[in-house]
Amino acid sequence: MINTTRKYDLEDRLIKFAVMTLSVCDILPNTRTGSNLEHQLSKSGTAPALMYGEVLAAESQADFIYKMKCALKELRETRPNLRIIMEKPVVVHDCIAITLKECNELIAIFNASVTTAKKNRELSGTKKINI
Repeated sequence: MINTTRKYDLEDRLIKFAVMTLSVCDILPNTRTGSNLEHQLSKSGTAPALMYGEVLAAESQADFIYKMKCALKELRETRPNLRIIMEKPVVVHDCIAITLKECNELIAIFNASVTTAKKNRELSGTKKINI
């Protein structure tokens, strides 16, 4: 019997993360600082979920690695933005620390995926037989 329930879906997790970042954006004050941080966070915090669709449609290992690295860059941009919001503090709310924790976990997942994909690409490249 095939198990049709998925224990883990990265796309679902990325969508939840995007919603978390947008929730942080919603509580930022309507100040110059708040507006600037909101603008950046709304873009970088939602981009990984949107990019993941491209990751799933990668046409090669190299394409997969490239697209994963692009999503990883957006996560890395999101992290300091959340830290600035916490350390300023622009606003004080539990959801910011929770969102930052999730961001760090997603960065670790994407780093591990890129590292594994690079190793697999190297291994498959060394198995080629030249005739």
